Amino acid sequence: MAGHFEPLPGGGAAVALDEVEISILRSLAVQLLELIGPGESQGPDEADPLARLFAEGPSEPPADPALARLFPDAYGDPGSEQDQRERAYASEFRRYTESDLRARKREDALGVVGSLDALSLAEGGAVLRLSPEECRRWLGALNDLRLAIGTRLEVREDDDTEELFRLPDEDPRKPMVMAYLWLGGLQETLIEAMTG
Repeated sequence: MAGHFEPLPGGGAAVALDEVEISILRSLAVQLLELIGPGESQGPDEADPLARLFAEGPSEPPADPALARLFPDAYGDPGSEQDQRERAYASEFRRYTESDLRARKREDALGVVGSLDALSLAEGGAVLRLSPEECRRWLGALNDLRLAIGTRLEVREDDDTEELFRLPDEDPRKPMVMAYLWLGGLQETLIEAMTG
């Protein structure tokens, strides 16, 4: 089980993590929370699901490339020239969906932090056991972390990872590359545990 998720009887998944891995995962999840930003404060009207449905969020894509990758435009190819109509559609769609998407991504990252904080360390590590719902949150957070790190590393295609394997140890990107690859392995085995 060390280093990869395995299915649990009755659903869910488990993985053995050492203290360093727990610390890295927690730190990355906290950094993701900082990148996504704070949640909206809820007033009395916002407790109403209908009021939340019509609440408006941002209409422009984020300037930070990692955030733009986490919250892409819904219409058109981001690398191409969008016509005025596509920009208007994308802006309108973003206005009514980005706040909820940010909230879900924030909840996923908080779920990771919470489950790691609940671990009882013994002999330098612990076994993390996740319910099916926690697996879904973890999968979302692992995906978001890989997207953000991959954007910072300028990974565009799966083929770009071959170049990352060949980076010399003294390259300043190496720790981020190792985290990116490790998170990919965790994500893959979690998917297998959830579907297997």
